[in-house]
Order: sequence, then C-alpha cells, then structure tokens
Amino acid sequence: MTEHVSAGFERGTDGPKVILAGVDGSESSLRAAAYAAGLARRQNALLALVYVQPVMPAGAAMGVPVAGTTAEIAEGIVAEIRESAERLKGIFEVRWQFHTFRGDPYAGLVSAAEELTADAVVVGASEQAGHRIIGSVAVRLVKAGRWPVTVVP
Repeated sequence: MTEHVSAGFERGTDGPKVILAGVDGSESSLRAAAYAAGLARRQNALLALVYVQPVMPAGAAMGVPVAGTTAEIAEGIVAEIRESAERLKGIFEVRWQFHTFRGDPYAGLVSAAEELTADAVVVGASEQAGHRIIGSVAVRLVKAGRWPVTVVP
C-alpha cells in the first residue's frame, strides 16, 4: 500500500500558470514581453508584466523628482502594452496584468517572481556594455536557479 504525500505547491506541474516578463521600456524588454505573451497565449497562462521602479538613495537625485519620472515610465509602458493588446484583440487573446515593484531590477524581479508564484521569467538582454563584465540582471536571474529564465535578444 502506497501512502499519498502532498508535496504542496510545485511550479509547472500542469504547464505554467504565470509567466513573468520584466519590462523597462527598452527595445529588448518589449521584445521579451512580446515573446512572453506568445508563451502565455500558447500555454493559457497569465502574463505578468513587471516594471521595477528604481529607488535612489536620498540626495542622489539632486532635487530631480525621480519618483514622478519612474511613474511616468511605468504609465508609458502600460499605455504601450494596452495599445498592443488592443491591436491584437480578436486575433490573439492573452490574459495579462501589469505590476510595479520598487528596488534594484534584480531584487525587484525576484520579489515579483516569488510574490506572483511565477513559473518562468522572461527578460530582455542587457543593452549596456558594462554588463558583459559585471553581469546583467538576466545572468543573475539564471545563476539564482529558481525559475526557468529566457533571455530575449
């Protein structure tokens, strides 16, 4: 006689339920969002689009209203995503939500993936040359080894 033991939550047991895409307005992040939307559509998963608002140390902004600027970026991203979703309505249907987290991009995406119980994370490749040396957010997410990570060029 075999005893049934409940393993609790397990990612991806019946296919992904939540596919998270990190967006920051860059071309590569928007390509990542489009790729993730295709995955979510084919898997009938929820697409969680996540923008991480940077938090600057006090005084670093030197009087510049950073919070307002990052909120404007988030609003611009949402407007662009809504516009794209409207154009595809009736052709492709994707369930999606937009979330804003605060912090550095890596920590924000990790928090988002944990809180939203993401089954997979999709991000754009870094467009900054220095990241080839010190490591991009994408590389750090892959090294964390907690979710399947897709890096879209």
